[in-house]
Amino acid sequence: MESVNIEKIVEKYFEGTTTLQEEVILKTYFTLGNVAPHLQEYQLLFSYFATAQEESYTKSIQLIPKQSQRKNRYWMSIVASIALLTCMFVGKQQYDEYQQQQEVERLFAELSKGLRLLSTNLQKGEQAVATLYTYEKAVQKITE
Repeated sequence: MESVNIEKIVEKYFEGTTTLQEEVILKTYFTLGNVAPHLQEYQLLFSYFATAQEESYTKSIQLIPKQSQRKNRYWMSIVASIALLTCMFVGKQQYDEYQQQQEVERLFAELSKGLRLLSTNLQKGEQAVATLYTYEKAVQKITE
C-alpha cells in the first residue's frame, strides 16, 4: 500500500504538482534505505538532493562596485548627441542632393518641351520653304 502511495507522489513530483509535505515524505522515504525494488532508481536522485542541500560555499565573494550611473549617463548623452548631429548632417546632405536632382529633372523637362516646340516650328518652316521652292520652280518653268 505504501509503495503505491509513493509511486503516485513520485508521478506528481515529476509533473511538478507536489506539495511541500509530499516532498518531505519522498525525501524521508528514499533516504531511510527501505525502498521498494521498482523504486530504487529514484533513490540516487533523492539522496543527491539531500546531500546537495547540505553543501555550502565557504569562499568569500568579491563584489566589484558599479561605476556611477551619473558618469554613464553623461557619456551616453554625449554619444547620443554626436549620433543625432551626424544623422542630421547626413540627412541634410541627402535632402539637398534630392532637391538638386528634382531641379535638374524639372529643367530637363522644360528644355525638352522647348526643343520640341522649336522642332515643330522648324518643321513648319521647312514645309513653307519646300512650298516656296515648288512655287519658284513653277514660275521658272512658266517664264522659260
